[in-house]
Amino acid sequence: MILEESTARRPSAQTNRLTPLRAIAALYFRQSRRSAVAVLAVVAGLSGLVAAQFETMFAGALDARALVELTGNPAIRIIFGTPLALDDPGGFTVWRTGIPVTVLVGVWACLIAIRLTRGEEEAGRSDLLLAGRTTRAEAVALSLLVLVCCLLAIGVVLAGTLVLTGTAVVGSVLHAAGLFGVGMGFAALGTLCAQILPSRAGATGLSIGLLVAAMLARMVADGIENVDWLRWLTPFGVVGEVGPYWHDRSAPLIVLFLLPVLFAGAALAIARERDIGTGVLSPTARRPSRMMFLGSLGAFAIRRALPALAGWAIGLAAFAGLLGMLAISIVDFLAGSARFTELAAAAGFGLLNATSGYAATMFVLLSIPVSCFAATRIAAMREDEHSGRSIPLFATAVSRQWLVAVEFVISLFGAIFLFCVIGAAMWWGTRVIQAPLSLGQALTGAFNLLPIALLCLGAATAALGWLPRHVLAIGCLPVTAGFLLDVLAESTGAPAWVRDLSPFAHLAAVPHSPPDGAGFAALSVIALLLAILGGVGHARRDLGG
Repeated sequence: MILEESTARRPSAQTNRLTPLRAIAALYFRQSRRSAVAVLAVVAGLSGLVAAQFETMFAGALDARALVELTGNPAIRIIFGTPLALDDPGGFTVWRTGIPVTVLVGVWACLIAIRLTRGEEEAGRSDLLLAGRTTRAEAVALSLLVLVCCLLAIGVVLAGTLVLTGTAVVGSVLHAAGLFGVGMGFAALGTLCAQILPSRAGATGLSIGLLVAAMLARMVADGIENVDWLRWLTPFGVVGEVGPYWHDRSAPLIVLFLLPVLFAGAALAIARERDIGTGVLSPTARRPSRMMFLGSLGAFAIRRALPALAGWAIGLAAFAGLLGMLAISIVDFLAGSARFTELAAAAGFGLLNATSGYAATMFVLLSIPVSCFAATRIAAMREDEHSGRSIPLFATAVSRQWLVAVEFVISLFGAIFLFCVIGAAMWWGTRVIQAPLSLGQALTGAFNLLPIALLCLGAATAALGWLPRHVLAIGCLPVTAGFLLDVLAESTGAPAWVRDLSPFAHLAAVPHSPPDGAGFAALSVIALLLAILGGVGHARRDLGG
């Protein structure tokens, strides 16, 4: 009797097998939930707001003639995608927010997938997990499963929000399904890159590079009719073929869902065969030591930042140059249509009917990635501390305040360099089409946004000292939340004090307007105070705290 009772209480082999898998899945979920909630709030909130605004701001303003003009402009299609069903609140919402939210979800899914796989392995934290009965392929599969659940939640909330704002149910579900498919495609792509390359930085660079290439392919396909077949080679193009609220096609979703299955299958196959710490493209021969930029803290900070800086510079230069070449097309289109000029002003983009105003607006948009780059450099410092790589450096006689100051200054110079790049690229693009924008105007307009990047640096440094677990989120908050607040305040006619909460409200639209020296100086001082506060906090807290 005692033997039977003991046997009944003993966990089965299957239960013992599933317990560590559940624990790993719960760990991955904890590592992803905060950023997933943030992405969900942005996606659902932005889409719901645009859909709700349609009836009060845009309904009735888009007649048949206006739609023909809009659809026939290649510059509009390149930047915003092909306009479909703009007389419907759901179709207008998809056109206005579809590309930004799909890019946001794709980048998030890609980065989180790499963090859960190659990031944990590179930091040595997955060694204990893989020392038990859990295999590497199972860990990879669990990371993808967690991302499926997160993306599914984002899609369900998005569809529900659109339905509640009065859009068609079928179109809402198809739009959410397309967003889910794009997210899963890039999640699986990030996982595959993490198996191919032996470092987190390399996997991130490769996956984001492929994402940018996919976006550029979509822009070319939408802008040039003879190569519209390119849409089927990029997830951004395939999701456009669904045509929510217009065509309502479900067949393209099959292609969209097939990509993550192929990428995930390849990633699992590689994970089963490779050794820990290696990848398919792991170097087999030792290369000579590279001693450049190892003579001082500043030089070492430059060495760490150069690879990322080069990648960001190439991508931003290509995009800024393309925007410059579209200047005349956009300006002429709006100058010839008073209706669309009014609609652009109502949406918070009232300067697009002049080349200088167009450049000022594009510089505001380009300041977002530059500012996020600055925040990522401080976040990389936190990651090095969390993984233990920088502990020997903190053990030296160099003060922590000096270490933080050096990283802050190098990151600031990196942001300045990127602003130079986008200013020069924008000028080059406008010069190709003979648009009236000088090099001095372009550089001045780009540098006018430097306080925004400085604010992100200051916020990230303050978080490094006092809230180290949220460095990247807090660092990107001034530019992301500030931009959304500025646009929403303009488009909804909010009181002036609401818009004043955004840092963009305190900077002039350069080169369309003269610079606002007072606002530039005030934002810079606030950023420096935040950085000093962060340095003090970092010196007072424990490492890893």
